[in-house]
Amino acid sequence: MCGFAGFIGSSQSADASRVVSGMTAAISHRGPDDAGIWVDEAAGLALGHRRLSILDLSPAGHQPMHSACNRYVIVFNGEIYNHLELRSRLSAESKAPAWRGHADTETLLACFAAWGIEKTLQATVGMFALALWDREQKMLTLARDRMGEKPLYYGWQNSLFLFGSELKALKAHPDFRGEVDRNALTLLLRHNCIPAPYSIYKGIAKLMPGHYLNIPVLDSAAARLTRPQAYWRMNDAVEQGLANPFTGSAGEAVDLLQAQLGKSIGDQMLADVPLGAFLSGGVDSSTIVALMQAQSRQPVRTFTIGFDEGGYDEAVHAREVARHLGTEHTELYVRPQDALDVIPRLPSMYCEPFSDSSQIPTFLVSQMARQHVTVALSGDGGDELFGGYNRYLSARKVWGKMQGLPLVARHSMAAMLRALPPATWDRLFEMFKPLLPRRFHLATPGDKAHKLAAVLALSDGHEFYHQLTSHWSDPASIVIGGHEPQTLLTNPAAWPGTDGFEHWMMAMDAQTYMADDILVKVDRAAMAASLETRVPLLDHRVVELAWRMPLGMKIRNGQGKWLLRQVLYRHVPQALIERPKMGFGIPLDSWLRGPLRAWAEDLLDESRLRQEGYFRPEPVRQMWAEHLSGRYNRQHHLWDVLMFQAWLRS
Repeated sequence: MCGFAGFIGSSQSADASRVVSGMTAAISHRGPDDAGIWVDEAAGLALGHRRLSILDLSPAGHQPMHSACNRYVIVFNGEIYNHLELRSRLSAESKAPAWRGHADTETLLACFAAWGIEKTLQATVGMFALALWDREQKMLTLARDRMGEKPLYYGWQNSLFLFGSELKALKAHPDFRGEVDRNALTLLLRHNCIPAPYSIYKGIAKLMPGHYLNIPVLDSAAARLTRPQAYWRMNDAVEQGLANPFTGSAGEAVDLLQAQLGKSIGDQMLADVPLGAFLSGGVDSSTIVALMQAQSRQPVRTFTIGFDEGGYDEAVHAREVARHLGTEHTELYVRPQDALDVIPRLPSMYCEPFSDSSQIPTFLVSQMARQHVTVALSGDGGDELFGGYNRYLSARKVWGKMQGLPLVARHSMAAMLRALPPATWDRLFEMFKPLLPRRFHLATPGDKAHKLAAVLALSDGHEFYHQLTSHWSDPASIVIGGHEPQTLLTNPAAWPGTDGFEHWMMAMDAQTYMADDILVKVDRAAMAASLETRVPLLDHRVVELAWRMPLGMKIRNGQGKWLLRQVLYRHVPQALIERPKMGFGIPLDSWLRGPLRAWAEDLLDESRLRQEGYFRPEPVRQMWAEHLSGRYNRQHHLWDVLMFQAWLRS
């Protein structure tokens, strides 16, 4: 993986070469193997690149890279998995240049020269962010992959246009004057991340997945007015898939999915450096590893971490799957201190506030894997594409039954659920667990009971989903001067047409929670360890195939990911996989009452909150007191505030 940065416009402080070098130095962790810059002084353009060498380790892969025709210059972060096929197409059309090496970046440049921007982007299979300079048209193009695996920030600071893989690169420009966007801060409290296109700074945006942006340098007025254009939309994949459903048998569906997954995984196993995979022992990662091992002559390297705290340890399950598949398995049991030592690094690692606490184990497993490999495949995406989250399973049952109850009855039920703190519900469930059917063996039942209480009074299914996926229910009342801006979730005009509530939730999750939370978490954590991660389930061919599959092949007999499970069960015994779903997390609730208490108390100090002026102290302090009492688990609400506070202090 790599990172890049650049700008258009004259710097007030230093020469362009030195400035862009400083910008890329700020993201050297994304590319420790090589660095390069290129400046077009006449146009006021500077490009910088940091390289983590994966394909073509020779100097032929150095960036910024010029096209053979010398019209284009590119900085590129990512992998184009079908680049050899693209080279064959160019050759068949007699448009291939004399190749200098076998880097996919060189392939992209040749495609841009032959086919133009949009056709090339549509032809790619991969994950990427890029900046392309057209020397002839004096046009800068920024582009991002379809699912949003790779990040790309951009925006204006007065007359200066900045762009880069991470915000810290933009902040390294001496003329950067970032002002905190309080509206974006409300979104952090709502979602534990700041969804695209917003960022924590006013005037700085994230390029949306599947989009590209053209900046005409010679026309500054037009440059400021230009808007991103889509070359691929998830909504189109959803609607076209549902309009053209798969009509074969269940066995044929399993065959089709296994064939496509096998090809996608095979494509993503291409590397000139050591490669492995994360393995939790769950359905998604186990499927990826099983299909990797089926194509490998050597044992696949697999990695997992475990915790001694009950309810958080999946290492034993991963070990059993690894033993069955015959992988070369490495595991690390994390001591609380190991995880606590990561926390001071989080503000720098994420460079804007981000509060999914599983960021900590994700970094630790990435750090461990990087000691052995340079590339790791991940199983992310299975829940959103194949119906794995518990909310998909409960939606029809819970919401359907709720709609049939009078509002007064729902309010009474909510009061009963809230009467016991989550910790008490957890103890009761544990006490009666032997008597309960397996489907009621829930992780964190107390939190789920209180979430149910919060949604009992809602009026429709969309509100039900929004409540389930929210942390602070009214973040604008917490952020001083903040107003919650519109997002995909609150803009019905931007929703895809679906055939039911479950599919609607899956489409929303894929474009929000997965793109803005999960993929951000994995990219920044892995890049902080200089590890490239690849996500085969997010190959757009897999995504489009998944949306052709009827809901009954995803959710069946009260269980999600039915179709994906059938692929897995051809390689791994069902008994090794069947167990309640467990999140990838840490015991944050108890740590905030224990080893993190002094750190959190300092950041949540009432006088500090008043002096900084971002949060209303009263509700924050109330949440903190409730959590310390042990009656309530407010870890998610508090972590949102703490991660902003830690970022602000850094």
